[in-house]
Amino acid sequence: MDIKKRYIVRTVLITLSILLFLVGSFAVEQYYRLQVSNFRARDGQSHSYHIYPGATVDSVLALLDSDYFIGSRHDFYLHKRFKLFLSPEPGHYTFPPQMGDSELINRLKYGRQTPVMITWNNYVRTREELAGRVTRHLMMDSLTLLCLLDSDAYMAQYGLNRETSRCLFIPNTYEVLWTITPDKLFQRMQQEYNTFWNTERRQLADSLGLTPVEVAIIASIVEGESHNKQEMPIIASLYINRVHRGMHLQACPTVKYAVGDFKLRRVLNRHLAVDNPYNTYLYPGLPPGPIRCPNPETMDMVLHAPKTDYLFMCANPQLNNTHIFSSSYGNHAAAARQYRHTMDTINWERFDEMRRQQREAAKQQEQQTL
Repeated sequence: MDIKKRYIVRTVLITLSILLFLVGSFAVEQYYRLQVSNFRARDGQSHSYHIYPGATVDSVLALLDSDYFIGSRHDFYLHKRFKLFLSPEPGHYTFPPQMGDSELINRLKYGRQTPVMITWNNYVRTREELAGRVTRHLMMDSLTLLCLLDSDAYMAQYGLNRETSRCLFIPNTYEVLWTITPDKLFQRMQQEYNTFWNTERRQLADSLGLTPVEVAIIASIVEGESHNKQEMPIIASLYINRVHRGMHLQACPTVKYAVGDFKLRRVLNRHLAVDNPYNTYLYPGLPPGPIRCPNPETMDMVLHAPKTDYLFMCANPQLNNTHIFSSSYGNHAAAARQYRHTMDTINWERFDEMRRQQREAAKQQEQQTL
């Protein structure tokens, strides 16, 4: 081979090598941007975003730009076209500190959301409060949920009505999608409801002559009466006895619910006269619905309530968070007179301080136990 041919061959080989190097470099860079990292968090942490309906790819990039270094927007748009990514699915997304275009695009394109946690406790009393707490971390509007809770026609499919609709929402923490629809949410709550109200618990309720809803109503009244877990099963037994006898429950927490003042310290005669179906001093039997969303633990206390002959209870005049239980009205009346005398002469500032100290002592004892 003469010198000229060798020169041509060498030139071709060098050119091919350069082209291969350039193609290889481009391919490696594209692979890196696509699969490894084109987005890197400025603070090295994961970040979460709500992507609302109508959001565009550009608006999502603008959102991420505040928290992430974007290696190459050009490469991202190239990969976007390659993966036929047109617009993001609405949802709640948590992205890692570092990600390639493929991960970002696939999550947004197919709606691979990060679930959110919704939670509420037994201090939720009204449907308005429940709707607000449930939807606090959802895209759903609280008014939408409230309208369904208030609808007898809608709640009928779950065997409930507007007054008993809160029974479906058992206090706990649940993992759901941020974009969950109202229908899907109710279906999920029905699954949780049926999980709690299994065959064993339904049989226990039936043995007491109660329905699951009635158990929840009694449990809500028990929680309104006391936080003393040792007394709560006895209180449940007392109210079950009254229900079976067709008596007026005469439960002060139901009067507070009827009045709408949950911080009421003393229930007076004018409160007892309020004409409301939740006023169990005026209306016999159970109120139309629960006066709060009762804890599962309290409903179990009702289901396992001891057999007693108690029909009356009065707060202990010593104000020690206990009650005096009676099976006769005479004994109850005597205890009630002592309690009224205490309430008429009490120094509320000292009482509030005593309660605060009791709570602190209980909290310290609980920490020592743990």
